[in-house]
Amino acid sequence: MTALRWLGLAIGAGLFCYVFQRFRRARIRRAEFAVAGGLSLAVAAIALFPELATALRDMMALERAQFSRLIAVAVVSNLALWLFAIHLYVRRVQDREQFDLLARRLAVQDFERDYPDLAKLTPLVAAMPAYNEAENLPAVLAAMPKAIAGRPLTTLVIDDGSDDGSAEAARAAGALVARSPVRRGGGAALRIGFDIAERFGAEVVVTMDADGQHQPEDIEGLTAPILNGEKDFVIGSRILGRREKDSAVRLAGIYVFNAMIRLLTAARVTDCSNGFRALRISQLRRIRLRQDQYHTSELIIEAAKKGVRLGEAPVTVKRRLSGESKKGRNWKYGLNFAKTILKTWWR
Repeated sequence: MTALRWLGLAIGAGLFCYVFQRFRRARIRRAEFAVAGGLSLAVAAIALFPELATALRDMMALERAQFSRLIAVAVVSNLALWLFAIHLYVRRVQDREQFDLLARRLAVQDFERDYPDLAKLTPLVAAMPAYNEAENLPAVLAAMPKAIAGRPLTTLVIDDGSDDGSAEAARAAGALVARSPVRRGGGAALRIGFDIAERFGAEVVVTMDADGQHQPEDIEGLTAPILNGEKDFVIGSRILGRREKDSAVRLAGIYVFNAMIRLLTAARVTDCSNGFRALRISQLRRIRLRQDQYHTSELIIEAAKKGVRLGEAPVTVKRRLSGESKKGRNWKYGLNFAKTILKTWWR
């Protein structure tokens, strides 16, 4: 045999041994072993019996092309690898969704154990994800109203794996506290808050930051269109309201991403990156949320695609009281935000 055929045989045999070892140790599933093992055996078989490649070449009408058999094998192998890559991606998405569901259920169960006498929440709930915000939470929670337009308001802090005593600070300030089993991001923490709000009969949930950027006095303006039956989802807008001095890069990014969302969904929003908003709980069943961190645009796009009645209300956004932002550098945040917009729209 030629050196190329020996190389093909070695690659095919080596790949099969590797795949078999992973299957024997239960690292891959039966279907994945069948596909990957079949591909590796096919490579070895073509190296041993070149006439198989000749048959592929003839099926593709490549008889006159230079290196026709190699081209035929390359085409088929690349197609198989693409299909296998798609399968692995789908499996990864499914595994992430199962993990997300498990983490949320564990958090809700822990919440029920912590509050065994809690049968029902108030109709209005403020869900506040927090990661290492022990220094800011006392002041933020002290400013939270007890009622909005005569309706009682409960504040729920979702501790996203903090290690600075954020949960204890929230409890000491009188808030209900749920804890994520692991740190996953503000979007994942909010899904836990949504689950608890729905499980305990809340009607409207307000999402806001725990660092002091969002002002509790704006909650009434956010919830009024929902309580009046005019809207189902109201986004707080610093563009329509007020803001303390912002990074010029991030402010420009807001306008760019607003334009992207409007182009893709026809939804007219002026502040797509603001996590201060109010949502009717009954609409959550229609919205599919996956993003752990860059969740603000995902919620807007999902709601727009499902025909949820969107609105905006002016709010004031200030600088955080203390500490550093968890969003990261401008370029990285912008890149991930744009990627989230496109992924959410595409799916």
